[in-house]
Amino acid sequence: MNAKQQPETENGVEPEAQPIDAELESVGPESADAETVSPDEFGRLLDEKSSEANQHQDALLRAQAELENFRKRAARDLENAHKYGLERLISELLPVKDSMELGIGAAENTDAELSHVREGMELTLKMLQGAITKFGVEEIDPAGEPFDPEFHQAMTLQESQEMDSGTVLTVIQRGYSLNGRLVRPAMVIVAK
Repeated sequence: MNAKQQPETENGVEPEAQPIDAELESVGPESADAETVSPDEFGRLLDEKSSEANQHQDALLRAQAELENFRKRAARDLENAHKYGLERLISELLPVKDSMELGIGAAENTDAELSHVREGMELTLKMLQGAITKFGVEEIDPAGEPFDPEFHQAMTLQESQEMDSGTVLTVIQRGYSLNGRLVRPAMVIVAK
């Protein structure tokens, strides 16, 4: 450009508004219908959009930080659940252990009557059954029931006149389930 073509700004005369490209027309809703935008209006719109962009970036950074904090909190909670998940069970089993120790101490006494030791053992067993029942453990004692390979393990077959074939005659070892899920099958003798 030569000197005659340059707009005069020294004497306070603003240059004429220049048409803007189609890309810049969509900068703001106010300028959508306008064919030209003055430099002041363009600067204002640019500042407005820049401020909006900064707000969105700040919101994004906050959301990312919140998500990261949530992940850390969830990982910590999961770790604590694994670490201390058996705490209630252990607190229920400790009195059973204490009772067994007392029973052993009583049995060592030469004056101890066998009936008292047996009574103590029965009470201890009852405490243990109560403790494990609180946690959803169920006993599988299938004597006289039809053999079920999902819950029973046949140790042997035995001839029987009293029971039908495929019926559990004797339970060698009881089975257990935890909340309906098999933990240990019952070991049984099945009628032939």
